Amino acid sequence: MPDRFTPARTLDRITADALSLRRALRARPVTHAHTLAVRITDAQQLAGTALRLFLDFAQHASQPSPTDLLLLDRVAQIARAAQDASAELTAALARAVENRRRHVGTASGRVVLSGPSPQQYIDSAVDLLDRIPALSDAISRDQQLTPDR
Repeated sequence: MPDRFTPARTLDRITADALSLRRALRARPVTHAHTLAVRITDAQQLAGTALRLFLDFAQHASQPSPTDLLLLDRVAQIARAAQDASAELTAALARAVENRRRHVGTASGRVVLSGPSPQQYIDSAVDLLDRIPALSDAISRDQQLTPDR
């Protein structure tokens, strides 16, 4: 039996996943490429969930009102924040691997690194994830969503 359209539950899951990912990124510095790749996948799944929610809302709003358009805008902003966080984490991964390659490839042990550090990209991703709970709360408040609605 297919799941009923339950936007409040989906928003709750999006918020919980964003907070969980944020905590995981803040708990301790991500130093392993594998761990960072897992976090990228988590952010991409979060974006996918938000995009599916957008599609569900768009399907239920055949003639969108200004309120419907505000709702769609906020859900799109959630999806964008998750996708942008994924992009920042991917940049962190690429920079970490590049830095590691430079360290391994140098004979002197001295490597000059330029540009943002992997941690700066991770911090940017955390800032993007911080927006998601506020957007979810605004949607719930504006739409007066209940768990069954």
